[in-house]
Amino acid sequence: MAYGRDLDLNLLRVFVVVAETGSVTTAASRLYLTQPAVSAALRRLTAAVGSPLFARAGRGIRLTARGENLLATARPHLEAIVHATLSSEPFSPAKSDRTIRIGLSDATDAWLLPPLLRVLANDAPHMRLLVSPVQFRTVGPLLASSTLDCAITVADDLPTSIGRRPLFWGSFTCLFDPRRTKLTKPLTLEKYLRHEHVIVSYNRDFRGIVEDVLGVTRRARVSVPTFLGLGAIVEGSTLLATVPESVARTILADRPRLRAIPLAFTKGIKGSPIELLWRREMEDDGALAFVMSHVERIANEAFGSFAKRGSR
Repeated sequence: MAYGRDLDLNLLRVFVVVAETGSVTTAASRLYLTQPAVSAALRRLTAAVGSPLFARAGRGIRLTARGENLLATARPHLEAIVHATLSSEPFSPAKSDRTIRIGLSDATDAWLLPPLLRVLANDAPHMRLLVSPVQFRTVGPLLASSTLDCAITVADDLPTSIGRRPLFWGSFTCLFDPRRTKLTKPLTLEKYLRHEHVIVSYNRDFRGIVEDVLGVTRRARVSVPTFLGLGAIVEGSTLLATVPESVARTILADRPRLRAIPLAFTKGIKGSPIELLWRREMEDDGALAFVMSHVERIANEAFGSFAKRGSR
């Protein structure tokens, strides 16, 4: 290919400016180069072309026939390159066929995906979402390795290459089946610890946020790796499940026989903000910006009160 030949395309830019100004000195000023640098560039281009491009004309210079031909051929291409570099076509959701790779924490898909997919069906019918499960320990590496474009989850410390914006506050509540278990307000720690629990642990053990924060041990009947099956486990059982309010809302919508009761010992168990995370290198990506703007809108509509509570 021609790109592999030993020709510096910057030489053509220098040549075009000299041809347009008719002066090495004026061209040097416009290009922010020294006059010797411009002269050296012309010599290199002349050597590459194999024939003179300029001839002396009094105190100035004029193009030779070979130079006229090169100018007519090179200038349109250089203008096209500059235009392609400095201008970009505005993003059009209706025309985009992009696939956005998005990471979602437990139960996020239930409140986010239905309204987000309706947006895509109406405004961006050719765009697709590739969804992967994430949690606070895995989201950083998945974003940093470009496996994901964005994610919605709780997160710990992240590199500065990852942008982050809180969506709402992840407060905790206690989920139970009132047909099998009687709980009354206030749900004190003493009452809470009398019952058996289903615990969500990402470490394949019986430690959850209550153990980590309060240093107490619950009577755990079962430990599961995600929040997704908790509704089915709690319904019809005497087990309690301590879950983020956003997860409780999703479960209660599907299982109206269950109930949620606030924890009266929430000091220290405030949860963490659910955040929208993305790779900063993609901040000018129109398709990703389109999806993230709707993620923020949907989260605000669904959990606005949580967001306000967390900002106090």
